[in-house]
Amino acid sequence: MLRRVSGYLLPRSSPASAATEQLQRDGYTTLRGVLDARALAALRREIEDVYAHFPADGRSRLRETDEDQDFRYEMFNRSALAQKAIATDAILATIEPLLGEDCHVIANTCWRNPPRASNAHGGGFWHIDSGPHIPRDPQIPWDERIPYPVFAIGAHIYLDDCPLACGPTGVLAGSHKSGTPPPKDRLADVSLQYGGRGVVPLMATAGDACLFVSDVWHRRLPAQAGDTGRFFLQVHYGRRDIAQRIRPTAQVNHVSAEAQARATSPRERTLLGLHPNFFYDG
Repeated sequence: MLRRVSGYLLPRSSPASAATEQLQRDGYTTLRGVLDARALAALRREIEDVYAHFPADGRSRLRETDEDQDFRYEMFNRSALAQKAIATDAILATIEPLLGEDCHVIANTCWRNPPRASNAHGGGFWHIDSGPHIPRDPQIPWDERIPYPVFAIGAHIYLDDCPLACGPTGVLAGSHKSGTPPPKDRLADVSLQYGGRGVVPLMATAGDACLFVSDVWHRRLPAQAGDTGRFFLQVHYGRRDIAQRIRPTAQVNHVSAEAQARATSPRERTLLGLHPNFFYDG
């Protein structure tokens, strides 16, 4: 764990919560009741208004048009109550010992997935959110004397209950320390294990927040009979050094029109920070 002192990150000596300890050790944790019933109802109404008044962003190349309707991006720009929810004390107190007191939001997307037989998108295969941030040969064990560093943390703030039937996010505990993405030949395999441990479904009640380290192997589990869909406000927090992806780099960047015109190859564009949409922003 760490703290920011005079601009530098230093080891943290003061104690942290059990949720922070679990997040660092296992790569996930669940915070119960971060929003009370009144705050939850108001947030839900305001987010429903966002869906009604803002069209789908059309950012992804990987899903069908109707499925794109499930998502709304840059939520803290579109909803004051979403902005308030992502700053909830219980969440910040859990993540700041791992990311620093100056961590910031790098993405803020709402998901409203209705029941479907199948999804082209929705995290339905094992994946990690960018990274791994410390790639290494899996035959080289991590020295447990060094706390495994965390660079980004995702949180799902649930607006509806998410029982097992609704296909909650499943995680493989400890896999964030693997230094590798999930094996390509088993991306659809629900029985995948890491370190001899199988999937943990992050079931939630409306008002709960499920947190996971971006490097942990995770996926949406298959929905079952009785699925009523999923509805949650997703927010990714990153260290100060991690760039924000609230809007695509084609819209928000530091590049002049003249420099953009001179960047004629894909690599010249990415070198200037003009990246295709993918993790976090698409």
